Amino acid sequence: MKIGASTVSKKRLLLGVTGGVAAYKIAELARLLTQHGIDVQTIMTEAACRFMGPATFQSLTGNSVYTDLWKTNAAHNMAHIDLSRSADMILVAPASANFIGKLANGLADDLLSVLCIARDCPLMIAPAMNRQMWESPATRRNLSLLRQDEVKIIGPACGEQACGEIGMGRMAEVSVLVEAVQIAFQAGTLLQGKNILVTAGPTYEAIDAVRGITNNSSGKMGYAVAKAALEMGAKITLISGPTCLSPPTVDKFISVVSAEEMLHAVQAEVSQADIFISVAAVADYRAASIKEQKLKKLPANLLIELTPNPDILMTVSTLPNPPFCVGFAAETENLEKNAAAKRNKKKLPLLVANLAQDAIGSDENELILLDDEGKHVLPKAAKIEQARHLMMHIHSLYSKLKKNDEKN
Repeated sequence: MKIGASTVSKKRLLLGVTGGVAAYKIAELARLLTQHGIDVQTIMTEAACRFMGPATFQSLTGNSVYTDLWKTNAAHNMAHIDLSRSADMILVAPASANFIGKLANGLADDLLSVLCIARDCPLMIAPAMNRQMWESPATRRNLSLLRQDEVKIIGPACGEQACGEIGMGRMAEVSVLVEAVQIAFQAGTLLQGKNILVTAGPTYEAIDAVRGITNNSSGKMGYAVAKAALEMGAKITLISGPTCLSPPTVDKFISVVSAEEMLHAVQAEVSQADIFISVAAVADYRAASIKEQKLKKLPANLLIELTPNPDILMTVSTLPNPPFCVGFAAETENLEKNAAAKRNKKKLPLLVANLAQDAIGSDENELILLDDEGKHVLPKAAKIEQARHLMMHIHSLYSKLKKNDEKN
């Protein structure tokens, strides 16, 4: 996706630069971001100043460069508060292994680390380090913590490094970082005014007064999708089965238990939806009759008659005038074959496939997106990151569909 300068006008970016050979590339990054109409304010660590001079960034951005927590020209000497409150986003590039460790563990001993911890805006980092530093258990742990804190991580890439070795750890290219910033700034309005209906979590189908049929779905992916859609400016109605999660601050939250309850809730809301995203792991079957009292244990086998639950996604996708429908397929084998068959059967413009044994209950996931153009693989990443990529893809497909409808 290429985005013009006008889409990110009046945005303010704090550009944090830490120590590393890749710091020389950040001068070009600062220049390009400024050319795209972004107000860039640079903060450099002491180590960064050993690789690049502050005067370079001041010349390229037209703004003063901050380097010292104790020597600033901010009002009341509170640069770590004043700077972050007026910023739309912080990008740290390159982000060294040392800085990543400090950030992950809440350590603040210089202006940039204090500013990141005191921030009131999104944070994005572009790691850059030797391949062995990147692969070390400590770095992996720190990155996992940052993902949990919803810090967006761009890169790194694989390639030749300053030390002469080849491997993962090379900072993402400047063009990739520019596009990541542009997308982040534009995302807040991409789905503005659109109503999105999301289902999430498992369903619980009672057998008797205390027992039931359910599955191990945590609801994490559905809640992440709702949050990512919120970040893009949409109005969200989230219908959720039983989970242990706190719902995001959606416009409307509906709690349900069974598949039939979820179906009724969807039917009541779907007429207002532009996009329907069916993430919920709905039980395929329910007990044909529910016992009012607890069934007693007997020495013989117990036979329970099961009847199929309604297919919520199929019900919506076959409406006379359905919203843009997105389905999820959790399979344990033959992932692409089974997912493609499900997509064709339900006539979906987009289906998201994943392996159930890897996805259910996990904080990370690998997704395969199937649409009319083919297969798009999203490598394993945190579910919130996957949700953001998915919502960008949904936006792209939905926009094309609407343009075609207007032409016809």
